[in-house]
Amino acid sequence: MEEAKWYVLHTFSGYENVAKENLETVVDKFNLQDRIFDIIIPMEDTIEEKNGKKKLVQRKIMPCYLLVKMIYGDDLWHNITRTRGITGFVGPKGRPLALTEDEIRKMRLEKIAVDLDLQANDRVEIIDGPLNNFIGNVVSVNKETQRVKVIVEMFGRETPVDLDSSQIRKV
Repeated sequence: MEEAKWYVLHTFSGYENVAKENLETVVDKFNLQDRIFDIIIPMEDTIEEKNGKKKLVQRKIMPCYLLVKMIYGDDLWHNITRTRGITGFVGPKGRPLALTEDEIRKMRLEKIAVDLDLQANDRVEIIDGPLNNFIGNVVSVNKETQRVKVIVEMFGRETPVDLDSSQIRKV
């Protein structure tokens, strides 16, 4: 059995959500659930200031691109490239080129299981993302999803943030 790999698809500008929905429809229509496993619009949390107020918002890291985890075959090429909103695969001459292990790790596409030795009230430092170098207190730990809820002081008040375990370290 061939292993699923991550591929990058190019979309029309501003059509990432439409392309994702259309591709999900194609997966259902042609029963491709055993070949196409995940479709992601790469997003990140960032702090934006509007009218003097700061707030945490989600922003597209790579506008015009979708990431797809699938077992590729030439038979899928037409189904995917003919999907409305998708202009094609990213790779030489429009042929799919799978992402490398290093690229997958940097984009945090695969969860790397970490033994979470954390509990409520532990002090942690955020070591990655828009809140880099913030110190906070752990509220809860979800060992299955590797997510940690942390309270940080931001803009003069305590704010809960949901983080991946790879984004923090115990202080």
